[in-house]
Amino acid sequence: MSSGAAAAETTPLEERLIDLIKLKGPITIADYMSDALGHPHEGYYMRASPIGADGDFTTAPEISQVFGELIGLWLVEAWQAMGSPESFNLVELGPGRGVLMEDILRAARLRPGFARAAQVWLLETSGRLRLEQQKRLKTTEVKPLWADDYADISPAPTLIIANEFFDCLPIRQFERTKSGWRERLVGLDKDGARLAFTLGATPPPPEFNLPDISESDEGDIFEASFVAHQFAADICETLNQHGGHALIIDYGHMERGFGDTLQAVKDHAYWPPLASPGYADLTAHVDFEALARIALDAGANAHGPVTQGRFLDRLGLTLRVEALCKGQDEKTAKDIRTGAARIAAPNAMGEIFKVMCISSPSLPTPAGFES
Repeated sequence: MSSGAAAAETTPLEERLIDLIKLKGPITIADYMSDALGHPHEGYYMRASPIGADGDFTTAPEISQVFGELIGLWLVEAWQAMGSPESFNLVELGPGRGVLMEDILRAARLRPGFARAAQVWLLETSGRLRLEQQKRLKTTEVKPLWADDYADISPAPTLIIANEFFDCLPIRQFERTKSGWRERLVGLDKDGARLAFTLGATPPPPEFNLPDISESDEGDIFEASFVAHQFAADICETLNQHGGHALIIDYGHMERGFGDTLQAVKDHAYWPPLASPGYADLTAHVDFEALARIALDAGANAHGPVTQGRFLDRLGLTLRVEALCKGQDEKTAKDIRTGAARIAAPNAMGEIFKVMCISSPSLPTPAGFES
């Protein structure tokens, strides 16, 4: 454990988890993430406003308005390709402070029928963030509805946007040992005073479909988010039944592989994942190959993933940036270009972030995914 973790004050949630582990034994990393992020009283998203300069991390919509505007125009085009239905669901998963949806709706004003037809749904469990979303969107053309669970959203033709949502879904980790795969769990250190990683004593069940041991080396770690897999399956069911697209934007890998990607962020810096649960954000890389496989198995189409930089370039990033800079003073124009570079440049967010679209099979290839 790093010196930062050693110096970290024990949080109320950590005390709860230590007591639970002493009583019942180690817990899965998925259960740890669920509590650390979503505990009703002590979870990170329930007790803090995590996004922005005063939070622990920032996102592409917070960095540059161009991001949300291009996504908004993409959604309008997708709606038109669906036949411009007079009523449809516009769903954002994990909408943060509402900045992305605000930018989407502003860009969509080019086609007034889009907002009139849209029933905006925001999947959000944090009361604090819901309040921010409500304040930000009250002057827009829509009256959003909020959902605690995806199943709460009424069935309809659907356009879904998920920006930095899947990376927060709980994962489970498995470590390759001499005797095969063992699940990596959260237990206690030798003094029983702090959280620490440990290994399960028995092999995981076959239905976890872990890689064959011949494909791995001792010490390799394999991650799987069964929550993300179920979420993708539920999205596919919606799209297959009612039509539409789901645009997934997140950091992750295009091909299945090994590695420990669980990480925490606090005050815009990396933080030990087991330190200060409830006071730091937890994420893991998204397995886009797994999401694509689930979509194809469900009979939906999977487009991409492509890098975020390439996707935004294909949507006209350069032209939009120059249009925004026109007539601006030198400092404002520089800020606009700097923000655009942060979300699209290979050495910033442009390469590590990927974009994938899951679509109902009857729809054409959406913009940005042309071969």
